[in-house]
Amino acid sequence: MITVKEAITKKELTEYIKFPFSLYKDNEFWVPPLIADELETFDKTKNPAFENAEAYFYIAYKDDKIAGRITAIINWAEVNGQQKKKVRFGWFDVINDINVTEALLEKVYELGRKNNLEYVEGPMGFSNLDKVGVLTEGFDQLGTMVTWYNHPYYATHFEQLGYVVEKEYVESKFPFSNVKPEFFQKANELVKKRYQLNALNFKSTKEVMPYVDKMFDLFNTSYANLSSFVAISDVQKEYFKKKYISFINPEYIKFVEDKDHNIIAFSIVMPSFSRALQKAKGKLFPFGIFHLLKAKKQSKDMLFYLIGVHPEYQNKAVTAIIFNEYYDTFKEKGIENCFRTPELADNIAIHNLWKHFDPKVHCRRKTFRKNL
Repeated sequence: MITVKEAITKKELTEYIKFPFSLYKDNEFWVPPLIADELETFDKTKNPAFENAEAYFYIAYKDDKIAGRITAIINWAEVNGQQKKKVRFGWFDVINDINVTEALLEKVYELGRKNNLEYVEGPMGFSNLDKVGVLTEGFDQLGTMVTWYNHPYYATHFEQLGYVVEKEYVESKFPFSNVKPEFFQKANELVKKRYQLNALNFKSTKEVMPYVDKMFDLFNTSYANLSSFVAISDVQKEYFKKKYISFINPEYIKFVEDKDHNIIAFSIVMPSFSRALQKAKGKLFPFGIFHLLKAKKQSKDMLFYLIGVHPEYQNKAVTAIIFNEYYDTFKEKGIENCFRTPELADNIAIHNLWKHFDPKVHCRRKTFRKNL
């Protein structure tokens, strides 16, 4: 017998968060989240995503044992602002039982129909800075802190239930030894001179903070044309600034400004925390924090998290400046491997940025859609 209940209390949400810990207990590629961080993400009083969204968290039980979980989401900024009549679902995990999957998704359908929405898409989070997509290739690759890992049968369940692929994302990697400075060093100097641009590097978080709001404004501008993009609000800017910026090595944040000190390009990379998070087992204390701090200082794997260029400067080789700055930083730090976070498979412009580094696609993921 399958039953589904809404997780509301902190105890229930903690059970919801901990389910993947048992589902992937012996999986060497799954990267656990921090339980406290997930609880904050789901807290309507703390996460500003709820300013424009509503979400409901469900746990499925089969024979009185937890068998799956799902979050049903409506991003009202997307529905009302972009006229996309979509109900989202995310944080989806399930045992290999399509009946459990169907029971969980029915809760998403109920929310969509109640609000006169037209279709469902997922897995995806509240906004563009959340995790996205179900893994379809790369099950033997170590996950990251910014992606979901899952069993191969997830996508099979969606297909059997009548879903079709909505978007495909790719993740690639390349060794730092593939980076040849001659591909961008000359362009770096020419672009700086031609457009009167300047690179900004930082040694402390305090130096970064005055530029963060401008960075998020540029993020909104540079990503506005991508499908399903929802702009970051001022409240969300403050939240992300306090929660994440201080966690990122300041030397891995790069900005490019014009002669009037306007930020026209930015990039953020992060050291890989995957192995550290596996050792932490969902908890910062007593020892998890030390594993994370060690990774922050010593990791030789880098994760390219965000990169954005103002539309007026796209196709003007501004990224040569960013690559040049990272080359110097990575060389000094002894970086060995570079990983790219999920990028839309049809975003040819972003893929062309990396072609000289000979990246290899190691993971693919998709979102699935079904009309209500």
